Amino acid sequence: MSKTAVIIPTRLKSTRLPNKPLALINGKPLIQHVYEHAAKVHTDDDIYIASGDKEIQDVAATFGARCRLTDPSLPSGTDRIAAALQQIDPEGVKYDTIVNFQGDGINVNPALDLELIDIMHKTGADIVTVGMKLTDQALIQNPSYVKIAMGLGEGESVARALYFSRNPVPHYRDNPVATPQAFWHIGIYVYNAASLQRFVRLPVGQLERIEKLEQLRALENGMSIYAKIVSSVKLIEEAPADINTPEELELAQKFMR
Repeated sequence: MSKTAVIIPTRLKSTRLPNKPLALINGKPLIQHVYEHAAKVHTDDDIYIASGDKEIQDVAATFGARCRLTDPSLPSGTDRIAAALQQIDPEGVKYDTIVNFQGDGINVNPALDLELIDIMHKTGADIVTVGMKLTDQALIQNPSYVKIAMGLGEGESVARALYFSRNPVPHYRDNPVATPQAFWHIGIYVYNAASLQRFVRLPVGQLERIEKLEQLRALENGMSIYAKIVSSVKLIEEAPADINTPEELELAQKFMR
């Protein structure tokens, strides 16, 4: 029988919004909102916070969350999750599925995780993630919006990801001026537990180095990534999905309770 762990990576250091996880939103720290949203959906799963900061561990204890301290110098949230998993399940026998629920995703719908877990079990994928359709040509051309190349048939919403790029992909040869359609990669992940540990042990890949996209390391090493295309990832459409700036923090104050 499969068992899932939800691990929420977070850290105090942020160039745009220092101490973000502890920022109060209507009386609760941001990280508590995120944890409680995940707990409402993952009622049968174990939920942990992974952080390199003792301050976050202390705050997590006040609302009953389990927090694992990790090396503060770890380069990414993925590495932080893997390090926490090694502490929680050192023999690799307790969990077979790991959800990466971002620590600033205050308005991300955790019910999406359940769909991704189901896709993983049906496909045997190493990693499952999320995309959204892009039609705004300015966003399609914007390198900050990472695009997924995937062979998605008419009426389908799930397919294997073949490549990720900051450039528009695929290229429409018959319409070279503007790409009619693209899929924006949203950084929501579910991992096969063994695949996650393998992934963080792999060296940085050549394509990853060029595009600055760590998911390309998995593809370069033959790992499978499936993506589900959704119309929204939010709980409340008017609020930001995650918090990265003081302006987004202020806007979240109006909607989150």
